[in-house]
Amino acid sequence: MARLSLTPTSKLISSGFVWLLWIVLGFLTSHTHADTGLTVPQRVMLSPNWDTQELSISWLGGGATTFDLIILRTEFNQTVFYETVSPTVNKVSGLHQWTWTSVNPLECTSLSVKIRSKDGQYTSEWSQTETLQGNDHPNSEQSVKAFPQDKVLPVGANITFCCIMDEGMVFDKIKYDGNATNVTRLSRRTYSTTVSNLVASRQSGSNMLCLPEDKGKLYGAVVFVGYPPLPIDFKCETYDLSSAVCQWGKGRDTHLHGSQRGTRYFVNNRDCSEVNQDVGQKEATCTLDTWEGNWTLVAKNLLGQYSLTDTAELSQRVCPVAPDRLSVVADAWNASLSWHWKYDSYSSLALVCQVEITATEDGKLIKRVFSGVGLRSVFLSDLYPDERYSVKVRCGAQQNFWKWGKWSELSSFKTNIYVPDTPDAWIWLNTDNTGKVVWKPLTRRQSHGKLTQYEVFLWSPEENRALAPAVTLPPNTWSMPVNLTEIAFFSNNGNIVANVTARNDAGSSPPARVHLTSVEPLAASRIVNTDQGFPLFWENNANATCGYVVEWLDAFCPQDCPVEWIKLPAGTTNVSIQSDMFQPGVRYNLSLYSCSSDTRELLKRWQGYAQELVPSVALTLSASQQNADILLTWKEIPLVNRRGFLLGYNIYNSTGYQFKLLENVSDPETMSYTAKDFAKGFTKGTFKFTVKAYTAAGENTGTTATVTIEPYADWLILEILTSLGLVTLLLAIVTFTCYKKRKWVKKAFYPDIPEPKLPSDWPRTRGPLDVKPSPHSMVCVVETPEYDCIKEMLVAIPEEDEDDEGQGIGDESVDTDEPTSLRYYNQVVDERPIRPRFPDSSASSISSMSSAHTDVTYTGIQTSGSSLVLQLDPQGSSECHQPQLDQSVSYGGGGYRPQMQPRAPSDDMGLPSPESFLEPQAACSGGYKPQGSWHFDSPVDAAEMGSLAPSLGSPTSVASTQFLLPDGEENTGEKRQLSSSAASWLTNLLSSTKP
Repeated sequence: MARLSLTPTSKLISSGFVWLLWIVLGFLTSHTHADTGLTVPQRVMLSPNWDTQELSISWLGGGATTFDLIILRTEFNQTVFYETVSPTVNKVSGLHQWTWTSVNPLECTSLSVKIRSKDGQYTSEWSQTETLQGNDHPNSEQSVKAFPQDKVLPVGANITFCCIMDEGMVFDKIKYDGNATNVTRLSRRTYSTTVSNLVASRQSGSNMLCLPEDKGKLYGAVVFVGYPPLPIDFKCETYDLSSAVCQWGKGRDTHLHGSQRGTRYFVNNRDCSEVNQDVGQKEATCTLDTWEGNWTLVAKNLLGQYSLTDTAELSQRVCPVAPDRLSVVADAWNASLSWHWKYDSYSSLALVCQVEITATEDGKLIKRVFSGVGLRSVFLSDLYPDERYSVKVRCGAQQNFWKWGKWSELSSFKTNIYVPDTPDAWIWLNTDNTGKVVWKPLTRRQSHGKLTQYEVFLWSPEENRALAPAVTLPPNTWSMPVNLTEIAFFSNNGNIVANVTARNDAGSSPPARVHLTSVEPLAASRIVNTDQGFPLFWENNANATCGYVVEWLDAFCPQDCPVEWIKLPAGTTNVSIQSDMFQPGVRYNLSLYSCSSDTRELLKRWQGYAQELVPSVALTLSASQQNADILLTWKEIPLVNRRGFLLGYNIYNSTGYQFKLLENVSDPETMSYTAKDFAKGFTKGTFKFTVKAYTAAGENTGTTATVTIEPYADWLILEILTSLGLVTLLLAIVTFTCYKKRKWVKKAFYPDIPEPKLPSDWPRTRGPLDVKPSPHSMVCVVETPEYDCIKEMLVAIPEEDEDDEGQGIGDESVDTDEPTSLRYYNQVVDERPIRPRFPDSSASSISSMSSAHTDVTYTGIQTSGSSLVLQLDPQGSSECHQPQLDQSVSYGGGGYRPQMQPRAPSDDMGLPSPESFLEPQAACSGGYKPQGSWHFDSPVDAAEMGSLAPSLGSPTSVASTQFLLPDGEENTGEKRQLSSSAASWLTNLLSSTKP
């Protein structure tokens, strides 16, 4: 296989090929530029605007309309701007110019600029690099190291700061208004940060700080953030009827202040800024010498400008100046006010003026309005004597009223004194015709000057003379005691009038007249206070020529009570009484008097509370037992302690935690209450009763009384007797009913038992009955394959007829295979037919009664609840023979259960052993249960009878006296004995119905 070997000759050939390729490409490129006509831009110049951060770039040549422009940060050679631009061209000089705005201040770092011509896809060579030196250049001599300085920006704008660190200084961070910012490094020593959405700055501006790590030297810059001006309410008016004064509001705060950054104002191109530089001033003014009729306001600052216009006629914008040099001439009830005008032109101007008068003592304000041509003075009436006032005036044009002018300065004056007003006098009498003449103190405005004294004198209108010298009282005394009994002694007809006057330095007041006459008391009606006071209504009285007087005072005041009153004109029929005297919980008497020229008359009286309260004291309560009742008694609450109209009492019973309302006693005059049937019980108990008085305001705390209940014996006796009577009545009704219905009761509960059928020759006479043993006693086997266990009766299996002959009777021996017969004697107890003791006794056995003695043969016994099944003859013969017991025994439930083994041995009797019989089990419920044991009726008889003894006590013998009781129920014997007496009584009762 051929191998390619590299030799030095091949390396030289390859290197030459690369150089040849570069030469060809350069030739083609030169050929391309030469063909397109593009030239390299020449004379590139940079002109920075440091305030606006704009860089103006200009050049010559290029032969194209578009150019590629690239701007680099010189130190790090980072591209800041690279775009194709279309500059403007000066057609005369051929200079191309384009402006670039930098985000960062131009002072922050040096910038390099290169340009090349571009025509579609063809470009020229890059121009020579032109560099704008920044302050981070090592040869820079600028002392400022932070930019921009004192920049003014609108609210919401963004700004980029930069810091230039000194050589050897390590940069730490930049803070704006105390907050650290994110920093970008522009050059080896320059760092910049951008703050967005600027807020309004303080008057001193917002600060940016450059912090080095050593904190030894700080750099910083200040920026001012605010708003452009926005003036409002631009209006022009005249004061002197010739010049114009324009006013406007400055509007919102621009946050830019000072001569360089503050707002400047111009009105019709006249600079009005100097007089409006006060920061706290909200309004601005500008005065123009002549009235021009049209005005334009221009407000501007570094962020913008705003303009307003106004137009008006001179007569429509007249605003008079404040009156000057006010003077007052005062009298007791009025005063004259005059002033001067600053401009003489007002003498022909129709003016309207407003005068404000203020009373110094109480601050009461009085406004008066006056008008006239060239108005300079006014007359002030309805003032009060001896009163100090202050007054001020302002005016406006009467025609084409524009607005009120400014207020004048205050002027003070005082009116003269005058005689006092007539006192408001009244009389209050006690029940003994003693009392006092009272009058209301005169106020300062009623006194018309300082009072010196009061005078009271008694006058007789009939005799037209004074009954006694006048009594002089000091100005702080407002009553004088009187005694009508003594005064009547000096007058012939008893019509006396008390005159009361007040005196000051100006003289005495007109007298107040009060008729000193007693009145008859009237019953008072109840009245309820409302939010407007006590509403009083009455009918008009023709005798009330001088009106009415309503008097009120404390209803429980005993002597010399403070009284208040009000006088009403004639014709009045209602009034609402309100007074500072009214206190909650106090009852007041209100009286209506008619006033005439010669007397007074009491027309009506009321009683009421300004506000009702609950009674202030509790009741005095006592409780006592009266038989089965509890009597509660209490004493009346004093009127002064009721503090409201008493409506009644609530009576409560408290048992444990329960508080139960027993009764509401709505009559406040009731002083007792009886709680019925509280002692009915048989046990001793304690009860608490609380009685609370109540008014419209509610209940008081109440009083509690405790009473211990003793058992009431009469109720106990009555209840016992009642119970006994009811039981007796019930028993009598039952007895009477049973007696009346005795036949039905006997038939229903104790029916007759059928008598046995006896032969007609049955001896009825008393005599011995010979019972001999039967010579033959065979068990007649009756085939009874089925048996109904529901039947509860004994079934007698009849024997074969025996021979009536007397064979074998006597002392002859008896075969032991036959059952033993018992001999008994028939005794007739009474003449009535013999009744069997048990309903089925007639079926228990069949006796042969052919002679005086009777042979009783024990045959097979079968109960209703069980059957003894014996082995039958295979041939099914019905002949009687001695049975052989089968090994299997069938029993019925609840049937007869054989007796226990008697004491006598069964061997002597020749009977089968009892153990040979299996004890039957109950198969039917409710069957007969045998006795657990039985005994002979008589031991003597048993001894005499010998071998017959075992059968004497047998419950299967007709001579047995043993009761067939269930086994294991011996404990019920007592219960049966208890009921035996009642059963015997019922049996005797029912037996009485027998014929």
